[in-house]
Amino acid sequence: MTLHPDLLFPTAHELDTLTPEALAGRMNALQGTLGARIGIEFLQAGRERLVARMPVEGNRQPAGRLHGGANLALAEELASVGSWLNLDPARQVAVGVDLSGTHVRGVTDGWVTGEAALAYRGRSMMVWTIEIRDERGRVTSLARCTCNVIATGA
Repeated sequence: MTLHPDLLFPTAHELDTLTPEALAGRMNALQGTLGARIGIEFLQAGRERLVARMPVEGNRQPAGRLHGGANLALAEELASVGSWLNLDPARQVAVGVDLSGTHVRGVTDGWVTGEAALAYRGRSMMVWTIEIRDERGRVTSLARCTCNVIATGA
């Protein structure tokens, strides 16, 4: 399996010593990914909770509102990175296999912030719940993402 060339996930020791903000800064370094293309910026990252934001500008649907697909991309980015933080990346990877979302409020400008919480952690599967909010703190989308854990054979 070919991994992203810039992928440098923290060691177990770093996970225990880095602040959530410092760890988030490391997650922002992956260029050439969908998350980078749509402007996702990690703010906090940890094994059970992650926070990232995304601009509405550049991610709108033709009707002028934030595209639901962009919301779901933010949700899956949070869940996938969160899952990876719970693995040994030398031996395992995590991939999203199920994603559902409900968009409850339209957003036309500014930024949205997603917060992901680990709901279930098993050996071969992790389930995350994600709330996306506008700049006023109002919920705009609710999502759930399931990631499978795959052994790389290393």
